[in-house]
Amino acid sequence: MGPCQLNWDKDPAAPRFSIAVFPAFRLPSMPATSSAAPARKPALVCPAGSLRALQMAVDAGADAVYLGLKDATNARNFAGLNFDDEQVAEGVRYAHRRGAEVLMALNTFADARDDTPWRRAVERAAALGADALIVADTAVMAYVRDHLPQLRLHLSVQASATTYEAIEFYRERYGIRRAVLPRVLTLSQVQHVARHTGAEIEVFGFGSLCVMVEGRCALSSYVTGQSPNTAGVCSPPSAVRWNETASGVEARLNGVLIDRYAPGEPRGYPTLCKGRFVVEGVRDYAIEEPTSLNTLALLPQLIDAGVKAIKIEGRQRSPSYVAAVTRVWRAAIDAAAGSERYSVQPAWSAELGRWAEGQQHTLGAYDRPWR
Repeated sequence: MGPCQLNWDKDPAAPRFSIAVFPAFRLPSMPATSSAAPARKPALVCPAGSLRALQMAVDAGADAVYLGLKDATNARNFAGLNFDDEQVAEGVRYAHRRGAEVLMALNTFADARDDTPWRRAVERAAALGADALIVADTAVMAYVRDHLPQLRLHLSVQASATTYEAIEFYRERYGIRRAVLPRVLTLSQVQHVARHTGAEIEVFGFGSLCVMVEGRCALSSYVTGQSPNTAGVCSPPSAVRWNETASGVEARLNGVLIDRYAPGEPRGYPTLCKGRFVVEGVRDYAIEEPTSLNTLALLPQLIDAGVKAIKIEGRQRSPSYVAAVTRVWRAAIDAAAGSERYSVQPAWSAELGRWAEGQQHTLGAYDRPWR
């Protein structure tokens, strides 16, 4: 097979971001380092791409589920997934009856020319009984702060806040209660952030990784002409093509050849960072291999650091994935928070291995042996 040809001959459409105008500010003083306190069991936050997935997550032990609407306010706006108003209302009723919370992701950046869909989505979320909003755009945060201050705000991973100073800015200015950290920090960096901010910290525990800081992928933007912050995904479905050929199936993204699969070979969703290309005569994953983050081994350290929530990635995954992964993590969190002799059980690893991307696990940025 010859080298994959990348088509870089066109400029991407410039992404549009809304801008919230606010008066000059000073960085808040750093909160005092928290004193030692008994470890608190972190909440298990699980994905719901459908009502069935929501129900299975709650039944499997999720403390909270996160979901999105069927529109551009949602960073996982895939065809066939997500919720209309009636489904949100039913999901909220189902979760609340069983003691779980529902978090609504309004986590794309609003179009500065018309932010009406985002403002309407905020109002819909409040009316439908969502317990919190997961938000990245400062204009959306400001709207919630000014019009629905009782609605809890969580800072989305799409906001790319990797320092306690950034999180404190969002907390002081917009009243965010929790921040979801990008999957690019080491364990010591997570510990440092958690010690020095007044906001709750949520981290990803399991699921697909991103080679970039979330929401900032220049690779996909250049190939598709659409920013993940506005299109909602790094590989918009409209840009994906599967072509049957004599030598196998080609995966293309906006015409760019990402990978070629032999007959019967498992196929992943085509993203540029996880494509296989010919580099110096060798065809392999040039940037990142398809593999899943799995932090089961680090649970005690994350709990000791004061992490308030563990998030499972996968709103685009099946209800069966959601149920199986939730059950494992429910058992693991209960064990880690309730015993000084915690260890990762072989049955947990075996079950997660069935659902891991590429059937591989990694600690990702949490473990950087070269540091």
